[in-house]
Amino acid sequence: MRRVVTGHDENGRSVVVSDGPVPRSREFTSLPGWVSRLPWATEPGQPPSRTGEDPTPKVTSLLPAPGGTRFIVLTFPPESALADPAFDPVAFDREQRADSPGLAELIEPDGMHTTPTVDYGIVLTGEIVLELDDGRCTPLSAGDIVIQNGTRHAWRNRSGQAATVAFVLIGADTTTDAND
Repeated sequence: MRRVVTGHDENGRSVVVSDGPVPRSREFTSLPGWVSRLPWATEPGQPPSRTGEDPTPKVTSLLPAPGGTRFIVLTFPPESALADPAFDPVAFDREQRADSPGLAELIEPDGMHTTPTVDYGIVLTGEIVLELDDGRCTPLSAGDIVIQNGTRHAWRNRSGQAATVAFVLIGADTTTDAND
């Protein structure tokens, strides 16, 4: 996956400051086909980077603070990979925690999780199912978008092909209800 980052030169003109693969990208060894990428991140109140300096090496949690963002692209292998006798869930959990601190700790054994974020998701390739805690499953395919409003959910790839989904997580203050 290619990442193009813009910024400004010494005269204030817009320029491409980097063009290449996503530096913070990981192909998991414990679950072949699972790929996690963090193309960009912002912290609350942070202005746009004029130089295009990569913020991702400094990210210590994939969960943004309220007002912060994380741009994450995940490739999900078919769910059948989890049934492979070679699959080691303990090793996968260890890799998840190393790759996705802050987020991995919220994932329950069945994959369900809730984050204090509003997430914009776009299915880039393949088919994936969004499962909510009422058991309802909504199939999504390439081009579909989903808005997650801090709801408990899981992603299920019941197809025979990998599915890639891009997510923008926006940190939200979940201690108050906007309708109060």
